Amino acid sequence: MRFNKLDLNLLVALDVLLIEASISRAAERLHMSQSAMSNALARLRDYFDDELLVQVGRRMELTPRAEVLKDTVRDVLLRIDSSVAAKPEFVPAKSDREFRIFVSDFTLATLIPHVLARAHAQGPDIRFSLLPQVLEPTRSLDRAEVDLVVMPSDYCTSDHPSEVLFTERFQCVLWRDSRIAQGELTTQRFMAAGHVVTLPPATNATSLEDWRFKGHGLHRRIDVTSFSYASSAALVVGTERIATVHGRLAQQAARHLPIVVRDVPVEFAEMSQVMQWHRYRTRDPGIEWLRRVFLDAARDMDAADSVLRRS
Repeated sequence: MRFNKLDLNLLVALDVLLIEASISRAAERLHMSQSAMSNALARLRDYFDDELLVQVGRRMELTPRAEVLKDTVRDVLLRIDSSVAAKPEFVPAKSDREFRIFVSDFTLATLIPHVLARAHAQGPDIRFSLLPQVLEPTRSLDRAEVDLVVMPSDYCTSDHPSEVLFTERFQCVLWRDSRIAQGELTTQRFMAAGHVVTLPPATNATSLEDWRFKGHGLHRRIDVTSFSYASSAALVVGTERIATVHGRLAQQAARHLPIVVRDVPVEFAEMSQVMQWHRYRTRDPGIEWLRRVFLDAARDMDAADSVLRRS
């Protein structure tokens, strides 16, 4: 099929070529031979009267025209996929669909076990690819390279719909035998201590808690930075340091580590953890099902946490 003399089948090849910036990798993704992909690129170059991909040293780079086309082509294909190619229904018990989800290790340790349990009960063959949140996760969402992103509302983009899953408070964890764990944790003692901080895996990143502390004009002395939220509590053991962590992680850690949990001694707003999906996939039956599973799993998690607090 052609539109304005362009073979529309070439748009799929162009999309993958611009993502991979490699003829061999694009050919592999589309299960084509390299010669067939090279031929497709040649036809695209002829149509757009532009090289699109140029060799720079040992790699290929996009031309300025290709950079402009990259998001436009992806947007066109997403619209087609969401309105024409999408299946009219999703039956979990009969599906082996794979869902790609960006999550932090906080979400991985708290919510995801409940998600997997619920999903398995409804669709045992459904698969999940749980991916670490890297630089600009919303960029991957823009390009529909993931089905769902779970993150604090502070980091969401306004370009796509989102829904709150649960709220989370932050708490301080301290080594049980440390001096600072004895007596009241005042603001003065808190600010005088060294801190363990988890930074998102991105260049020049700032942790959510540090962002909020600085909003109050407070600047902590950071002694240790880590990439893992789930390990922060363990990093204070044997030291006089403090880690300000998600409350659920603090309570989990307190069950098996020699730590104590204290409230943050300054005003600290709760975090809203949300899920976000591409605007074109709001009516995708599979994504609709997945969102319901996440909401139900969040309620399961809250119920389980409530039982543990009473025990």
